[in-house]
Amino acid sequence: MKSILKKLLLQAGYSMIKRTPKARVTSLIDKLQPYKIDKDLIRIGPPGDGGYLIPDDLQGLTTCFSPGVADISHFEKECINLGMKVYMADNSVDKPNLNVPAAQFDFLKKHIGCVNTSDFITMESWINSFSLKEEEDLLLQMDIEGAEYNALFSLSDSLLKRFRILVIEFHSLESIWNQHFFNMAEALFDKILGSHYCVHIHPNNCSHIFSSSGIKIPSTAEFTFLRHDRATFERGELQFPNKLDFDNTNNKHIVLPRNWYR
Repeated sequence: MKSILKKLLLQAGYSMIKRTPKARVTSLIDKLQPYKIDKDLIRIGPPGDGGYLIPDDLQGLTTCFSPGVADISHFEKECINLGMKVYMADNSVDKPNLNVPAAQFDFLKKHIGCVNTSDFITMESWINSFSLKEEEDLLLQMDIEGAEYNALFSLSDSLLKRFRILVIEFHSLESIWNQHFFNMAEALFDKILGSHYCVHIHPNNCSHIFSSSGIKIPSTAEFTFLRHDRATFERGELQFPNKLDFDNTNNKHIVLPRNWYR
């Protein structure tokens, strides 16, 4: 009977979405639980949207790549004030909202993706188009509305390791209950965790907390990763939200579910 129903649904244009086993979802969340480190977290950017928590490990960082340009660029401006040059890319705007000398930033009117076309460019091609010192550490702040999965998959492991700190907003996280999405997301997170550990997660209250099978998942969350060689990492009691965390919008306040850090 089940096979007949499946066949009828497929003939009617419906696909049977395979659900990810609960144990695999739990295992991925466990891998992403933030570590305690021997460095403080500081906030770069304003209280509210556009501000992020990162480890106080900025000495020697002179370059920030920030794909995804919004109406406000306070994070990027503060990085410039800290002595960094900021590289920005986004095909949906004509220029960033930055009132600083042009020499202090570079803007490319293209989306960051997994191919090189007239409208898209890969992270690899974008970064390699600049004459950066090979030994130079980099900072990444990425918010590209769901395109982060394709963009980061196209980034080589060697270039990924050049980023000392990664601040990435991940979208549609509740879709890890979909087996196809889960396989892709797990592979990408494993790629990142091969060189970096998660040190902070902040759910963006532009969306909601998705609850299923006793597991709560923020639909959108900002993750901060620090490279393995930059701190002492240990599992331990962490407090969420951090005192430096702020809501992104005026929507209902949400907090990181305990299953993401306990």
